[in-house]
Amino acid sequence: MTTLVPRGPYTDEELLKLYPTNLKLQLVQIYLRYVLDTIKTLAPWRTKSSLSEVSEHWPYCNAAKRFSSVVMTKTDWSAWSELRWRRRIETFGDDDRPVLAAGPQGLVDTVCQLGELTDKGRETTLALGERLRHLYVDQLSFMPRIISDADMIYLRATPMPRALDSVQQSFIGMYPASARTASFPPPTIITRAAADETLFPNEGNCRRFSQLGRAFAQRTANKWNDSKEMDHLNALIAKWMPDDSPRVAVDSHPRLSGIMDTVNSTLAHGPKTRLPSEFYDSKGRDIIDRIGTEEWFSGYKESEEYRRLGIGALVGDIVTRMVGSAEGSGNDGLLEVAGVEGDLGKGRSGESELKFAMSGCHDTTLAAVLSSLGAFEGEKWPPYTSHIAVELFKDKPVQADRSGPSEPAPRQFFLGASRKRTKPSSVIMRKATHDLTAEEKAKLQGYFVRLRYNDRPMTIPGCKLPGKHLEGDETFCTLEAFKAIADKFTPRIWTRACVEGIDKPAFPRSPEPAGF
Repeated sequence: MTTLVPRGPYTDEELLKLYPTNLKLQLVQIYLRYVLDTIKTLAPWRTKSSLSEVSEHWPYCNAAKRFSSVVMTKTDWSAWSELRWRRRIETFGDDDRPVLAAGPQGLVDTVCQLGELTDKGRETTLALGERLRHLYVDQLSFMPRIISDADMIYLRATPMPRALDSVQQSFIGMYPASARTASFPPPTIITRAAADETLFPNEGNCRRFSQLGRAFAQRTANKWNDSKEMDHLNALIAKWMPDDSPRVAVDSHPRLSGIMDTVNSTLAHGPKTRLPSEFYDSKGRDIIDRIGTEEWFSGYKESEEYRRLGIGALVGDIVTRMVGSAEGSGNDGLLEVAGVEGDLGKGRSGESELKFAMSGCHDTTLAAVLSSLGAFEGEKWPPYTSHIAVELFKDKPVQADRSGPSEPAPRQFFLGASRKRTKPSSVIMRKATHDLTAEEKAKLQGYFVRLRYNDRPMTIPGCKLPGKHLEGDETFCTLEAFKAIADKFTPRIWTRACVEGIDKPAFPRSPEPAGF
């Protein structure tokens, strides 16, 4: 795994199959992995002389010369401005005196913080936004070419700065300055406190999930640490392991997944920050990927509790937005992003529905969502720039032919006008499918959900069953079936579930396969 090499744009024939004329695209939710950050640390290897010249300070962050901050300019709070500044990073010298962190060739003004989004990361995330524009604006005419505000677009990022940077870069790629009016107001970007974050599997703030994660990681260690595959890795790179953890293992220090992270980060950047060639052995990288994927994501495939605590809250949000869109209730995300203080829930240009969502998240987010829906079988660790598109479609009513044969109408998904928002007698929100009334279930009829992972349609096992998908295409799951599958691992109160079952076994008594 390193950076995704994206496929080219869909052909007309592919578009016709992917976006059939009998369906109307209504809502798109994009979940994108942050792209190309620096290594988190080289500290475990710093004592090895052969790695001592591998720079821990990467000069790949030109944004550091162009930072800006909001500043108050009057003490009555009436005036605000912007302070532009550059950043330099200070660190310890040989005798603990302060010195500037410098990359290869002594560069100091573009040095990255550990884990920061690099210039290459910004480039590839910008390109992702451009590809989204080409599909949803140029090819499908689903989104408008020019926008006067972003109140039909839900933007969100995790507390990690690289995730926020990635979603901002993708937004600019989709709507560059030339596609925004001169009076375009600041777009809304949703964030959460770390304790409330559900946009990634939150082990740090979910005690029971942390317990489950350790159990599945230990099971992986027990399986692989003494295997032939691990022996191969040790023959390659054990000589660079620190003295207090001399053998490469799932639970070594650094952990095998940490080695994978460092290998992929360094491989994606310049030769001055590369590790020795043994780290990039193709067979070795395949082994690391296979074991890392099992360690981190097998729990989602096997345990309903693991799915519920790890990613269920986010999947519940995904479903809630689609159901809100189908109901026309405003619960599609418009209530969070649109309007101004005292007048929320209506766009600043009159928008009454959400059409697009883009969330900056993580590799563990994407794999957790797909694994929990049974759509990650045989997949490798998500590459940099990976994304999931969750698309909601509505069945178009068949109209009687009153004029005889004619040329087929062009496919058109966006007509400029929003649907009128209704005030339903009851709002479904996160109500479980088995608790819905007949009237509420009727609101879900005629809607279909399709997942695309890195531009490939994915199939959910439970949607293959008769009556659970669009006739002739199992990748289009009915909204009711998709919701019923997601409901099984959507927590009612996530924070409470995180402290329940601490004294219970980590593994389920019997198989609990995902995607049904």
